[in-house]
Amino acid sequence: MRENLSSQITLTRIPEKYYKPENEFEYSVMTRFEKIPTHIYASMNEGSMHLANEIAGEIRNKQKAEKNFVLVLPGGRSPHTLFQHLIAIHKKEKLSFKNVIIFLLYEFYPLTNATNSNLHQLQEAFLNHVDIPEKNIFHPDGFMNKNDIYDFCQRYEQKIKDFGGIDYMLLGIGMAGTVGLNSAGASINSHTHLVLMDNTSRKESAQLFSSIENVPAGVITMGLGTIMEAKKVVMMSWGENKAAIIRQTIEGPATDALPSTCLQHHSNAKVIIDLSSAYNLTRISHPWLVTNCEWDNKLIRRAIVWLCQLTGKPILKLTNKDYSEHGLGELLAIYGSAYNVNIKIFNDIQHTITGWPGGKPNADDSNRPERAEPYPKKIIVFSPHPDDDVISMGGTFRRLCDQNHIVHVAYQTSGNIAVGDEEVVRYCEYLQDVCNKYSPEDNNIKSKAKEIIHYLRHEKKEDGTPERPDVLFMKGTIRREEARHASRYSGLKDENIHFLDLPFYETGLVKKKALGKEDVEIVKKLLLEVKPDQIFVAGDLADPHGTHKVCLDAVLAAIDEVKDREWMKNCRVWMYRGAWAEWEMDHIEMAVPISPEELRLKRNAILKHQSQAESAPYLGDDERLFWQRAEDRNRATAEIYKQLGLAAYEAIEAFVQYIPIR
Repeated sequence: MRENLSSQITLTRIPEKYYKPENEFEYSVMTRFEKIPTHIYASMNEGSMHLANEIAGEIRNKQKAEKNFVLVLPGGRSPHTLFQHLIAIHKKEKLSFKNVIIFLLYEFYPLTNATNSNLHQLQEAFLNHVDIPEKNIFHPDGFMNKNDIYDFCQRYEQKIKDFGGIDYMLLGIGMAGTVGLNSAGASINSHTHLVLMDNTSRKESAQLFSSIENVPAGVITMGLGTIMEAKKVVMMSWGENKAAIIRQTIEGPATDALPSTCLQHHSNAKVIIDLSSAYNLTRISHPWLVTNCEWDNKLIRRAIVWLCQLTGKPILKLTNKDYSEHGLGELLAIYGSAYNVNIKIFNDIQHTITGWPGGKPNADDSNRPERAEPYPKKIIVFSPHPDDDVISMGGTFRRLCDQNHIVHVAYQTSGNIAVGDEEVVRYCEYLQDVCNKYSPEDNNIKSKAKEIIHYLRHEKKEDGTPERPDVLFMKGTIRREEARHASRYSGLKDENIHFLDLPFYETGLVKKKALGKEDVEIVKKLLLEVKPDQIFVAGDLADPHGTHKVCLDAVLAAIDEVKDREWMKNCRVWMYRGAWAEWEMDHIEMAVPISPEELRLKRNAILKHQSQAESAPYLGDDERLFWQRAEDRNRATAEIYKQLGLAAYEAIEAFVQYIPIR
């Protein structure tokens, strides 16, 4: 089984020379907009492996000198793959951590139970798996009396000094540019102190505490001054969701509005990121501004869309002067004139638009994104959670059904932890009322409903333990029936609705298991049963640890195992995006226009998922409801097409083709 195939998707559109310059001269040219030394790796795994080897080397050097190695560890999920590599080095290469002194960057305050602490998370992920003596681990106490905080912070700083200072400071970065959860306005001279978390940081921490209401108000954290005093600072970042803040941190001005930019003034700081997180950096996003480009259709399209937005002109009105004045003279040399480039890209984008996402039968498909034959097509829509299908491609979903294709939908996970307790209470009370009316003698169901209601209202504690199986069953059933209702509303037959309930998800906790062979086999079994002509799969790459990515890897691994079957050779795989972001214009290969009426029907399908409307625990940073996000995203895509000089539509859903990796 090949794992993590989704991490290789980025490589199909970014030449290696942009992120691995051949020599120092090329590196200095490529990175002239970057104010912190930045090293880009093809994947989170590759970057984490580099970091692990670097840290291991530092530990060994200190061991040879018979000295301690003082290491600061952050919280969050960013270092987890690094920890796995360090554990592997410890076990396979017999690297000892006995000379390592650990200081935690921060701890939540006030804590109500130890399982939610940063210390506990680090123990589970790393500290308990290597031979670091317990006496070498120093951390803030999230349970201390508030009157003791000031004295503790002074002692924490003194303890660092007693060990000779910090040798290696490992940092993550928050969506608002926080480091160590120091938020906007933090003093560059601050040391270990208690800070109140900003709203963005609290939302980012919500998954650890089940909901934002349970997140502690503050953290005891090292200040920016402590960070700046470290001998070496390394910031790591993975995934597209950090791309915007990474660009601001590395290429933007240093400002106290973004604490992460303080690293621009550190004499020995660097940033380690993967391609997804580096996506907005100039050398990756707009390479024509720093080097000679390897021009292909996607990069040309990206450059022209950028030029249109910069000049406020549609494609066919761009001139030679526009190209020359904005660093795109290379294209004039290659194609001879602006007109030749303009018409090429205009036609290229025009050909992405189709009202027949399954292919139009008996039509010339030479300039269409999908084949005319076979018709009707057997289609599987894979949905990570029970509502991603209608949120992300609800208009296309309905269109495929209306055009008489044989559509199946496969809900990969139960989505049970995303149902609020109050929803379960409501359904249990309904169940009691039904039993009282039609089966008053049946005490088993009534007593179970009563037991669950009492547990959720009076007994349940947020102590980090898995959810009870009976509650998980109720939550999973609620989501299953909502999904069934939405699918029927969109035109699907009941027998074509599949609930895969992949095992990796079923932990009863926010933290999930790693993708396993059993998950891939379940997906593979469905593929072999249906033998689809077309597959739709969620292509969200923003969160390298998230459920969407694991679900994508499950499908891609299953496809990898069947890719040589005759039916699979003729199957096309299309990736859609979720409610947060759309594919950028240079990558869109199929754009399905959605009429005002179809957009209304899509909204109605999304609203069938009542448990996810306003009370869903994991709505994320975006305050908009899911149907609002989806409509805004689809309208924004249509607006870009309009601004480029193409037809004006109410909304557009976009897709990118996945080619199985050989």
